[in-house]
Amino acid sequence: MCRSVDVKQAVLAKNDDLAATLRGDLARQGVAVVNLLSSPGSGKTELLGRVLARAVERGVPVAALTADLATENDARRLARSGAPVQQVLTDGLCHLEARQVRSRLEGWLPEDTAVLFVENVGNLVCPASYDLGETLRIVLMAVTEGEDKPLKYPTAFGSAHLVLVTKTDLAEAAGFDETAFRTHVRQVNPGVEIVRTCARTGDGVDTVLDRVLAARDGAPQHRPPLTPHPHGHSHDHAADGEQAHDHHTQPHPATAPAS
Repeated sequence: MCRSVDVKQAVLAKNDDLAATLRGDLARQGVAVVNLLSSPGSGKTELLGRVLARAVERGVPVAALTADLATENDARRLARSGAPVQQVLTDGLCHLEARQVRSRLEGWLPEDTAVLFVENVGNLVCPASYDLGETLRIVLMAVTEGEDKPLKYPTAFGSAHLVLVTKTDLAEAAGFDETAFRTHVRQVNPGVEIVRTCARTGDGVDTVLDRVLAARDGAPQHRPPLTPHPHGHSHDHAADGEQAHDHHTQPHPATAPAS
């Protein structure tokens, strides 16, 4: 058991080091990285496509990496936005790692890129532990997923700089209790902003893009209680995947407390 924990710690520590280097390199190029986390079926790809299209309309140079275990379907869907898109196939791995992001960017990322969106594998457990060199971590949840999801996945929601509620056009039909959801989010991440979105109507798309651009320009960000960034490499998990906790208590160095 100790050996397994030691190996896991070593893997995460190596990832943290690579992520820190990647973050610094991209920051010097003026590129902000947005890591998008959610369960499968949250509407993440559809919403990202709308955000990318809006960025293109507004003249913001953006690009996207999208990760899946198989197929390039999401890359084809996102490419309709007009933004440069690359697919990352993880060959069964349930999360992205910094080395995969760095490898995919080499020789591909356009020089004028202001924001790189990284659509992580649909999973709220493993991806929450891996820093990808991001400037901003956004966690999404559809109204159809249940109000208590933040309590079931505290590491993901507790490490978010921004939380998005998706598919809000279905809220009434799904019986979504938004008050309870917001209470649960703030139990694991006090003060985090929660934005309502709907890819079908476009609601919230400009707000999401505005928040991303503000982070890119160095505006003070919310400081989540849990971060996977390289400070002490404390990456413990509970045995139960749904209740996995990472005890990261160090703040992201570029963030500041929310006002």
